[in-house]
Amino acid sequence: MTETPFDPGEYTIPELGPEVQSIEDVETLQALLEAERGGEDRAGAKTIIESRIEKFSEDDTDDGDGIDPTEMSAAEVGNALQDIDEVDELERLRDAEEAGESRNSVLTLIENRLDSVRGSEKEAAEVIPPEEKHPDLDHPTADKRHVRAIDDGAYGDMWVYCETQAGGLIDVSREMLGKARALMDEYNDDYGVSASGGSEDESSGADEKVVAVLIGDGVSELADECIAYGADTVVYHEDPRLERFRHEPYTRVFCDMARWGGDPGAGNPDPAEWRDYDEPRYVLFPATHNGRDLSAQVQAELDSGLASDCSGLYIENAVISNPAKTGGEDREFERVLHMKRPDFSGFEYSTILCLDNPSREFHPQGASVIPGSFELPEPEPEREGEVVEHEFDLDDGWFRVEIEEYDRLEGGVDLTGHEVVVALGRGIGDDPTRGIELGLDLVDAFEDATLGITRGIVTSSYQFEGHVESYTGEDRQIGETGQVVEPDLYIAAGISGAIQHKVGMDESDTIVAINTDPDADIRDFSDYFIEGDLFEVLPGLIDAVEAGEWEAPAVADGGERE
Repeated sequence: MTETPFDPGEYTIPELGPEVQSIEDVETLQALLEAERGGEDRAGAKTIIESRIEKFSEDDTDDGDGIDPTEMSAAEVGNALQDIDEVDELERLRDAEEAGESRNSVLTLIENRLDSVRGSEKEAAEVIPPEEKHPDLDHPTADKRHVRAIDDGAYGDMWVYCETQAGGLIDVSREMLGKARALMDEYNDDYGVSASGGSEDESSGADEKVVAVLIGDGVSELADECIAYGADTVVYHEDPRLERFRHEPYTRVFCDMARWGGDPGAGNPDPAEWRDYDEPRYVLFPATHNGRDLSAQVQAELDSGLASDCSGLYIENAVISNPAKTGGEDREFERVLHMKRPDFSGFEYSTILCLDNPSREFHPQGASVIPGSFELPEPEPEREGEVVEHEFDLDDGWFRVEIEEYDRLEGGVDLTGHEVVVALGRGIGDDPTRGIELGLDLVDAFEDATLGITRGIVTSSYQFEGHVESYTGEDRQIGETGQVVEPDLYIAAGISGAIQHKVGMDESDTIVAINTDPDADIRDFSDYFIEGDLFEVLPGLIDAVEAGEWEAPAVADGGERE
């Protein structure tokens, strides 16, 4: 019997997806599937593995010699080309297409694949700066350092922007520090002094660090906590005007920290005593409202890229053969941050690499992290680290808008830690107020339960009566841009099961879904599925919970169609 490379039960479903994507052997995948069936037996996990098995089972039966592009759509040709690495076969397909329909889109796909396969035989294309290539055009950014790549730049460390709220770190900041600590420990084993006895990188003479970034008012008080959660160095900037998040000043401060005193119009940055590199190697931001806002602008200002809403990160070398990225030959990029994010299907993941053409590499390589993607680490109060104050003059013009009054939710709504979560989706649309009332009645029927909602309700134009309106705000939202919950029982009523919602609840022990659509996506990862209208099902469920028993022939195991 084929051995499994790992125990699928040790991974959450979001973590399992990227692991499965790296396996291409059908027998190994079959063994993983059997291990899941004999262990946790989660519907979502089995679907991920089965879809991977189906992909490679189909690949095994495909024979390039049998492909006839004239009988395929352009999309089907594009998918088939990814598995063909022989120049002769690609040329045969091109000739067949030219002799048939001769579609430009298909011919372009084939030629691009030919270019990729022949990449090592082609000479690297000369890179001409846009100012030289188009001298007749205005280039207003040509002299602005903050939108220009650094020539022969030195990079180091992993920076973590630690978002705060009401004077304290939010959980995702702690999660990112813990993950960054693990990544950089492994990085130093692979690339640092501890691996080679001497630094492989001219930018540093020691192992690379985790650097926590704090911006706000009174944030220096959080430095010790950042160190306890994994930071080696904490760089902070304090100013009373930064008490609340402000887009422009926060961006300016962060970018100045990254360049360490560099004036965008005055050449190289001033040296910093605590580091000897030009810019960070990697940067992590929380995928919160403020984190998304800040990350995009910071990475643009630093002339780099960003992978948004990631749930998996690892660092290793990558060989790239795409001519557009390497200039015509295979090239190995070292120390690449691989950033995995869920696709809309819910069962596939994309890996984002922050790489570009042969004339340069993008740094810092940046990602925003979905809250709840990584475990909250245990703090180590005895850890020691360095605390550095950042000095930078803030322009009054960055505070053109004054916030005269605002309300702050006292602690917000914490949906975690409850035994039962009742979640409502767009299925309440026929009678929104009644839908919320039924959800609350079901919550009251349990001893320890709370009510959650989907993004669809938060962004809807539903009209709610005043007594339920407070239950329809984003503070109760579950999903990718909301909270992540893991109750013993999760009841999803009127929820279709989009990936954005799935990542927020699929680690629940038991999932019961109620939906009028028997083919709703949520059925694939539910333990029990009730086909029916929530307005008809919930009253009976409320009575059953209060009575302690319920005979419901409509309830069927998620794998059945009854």
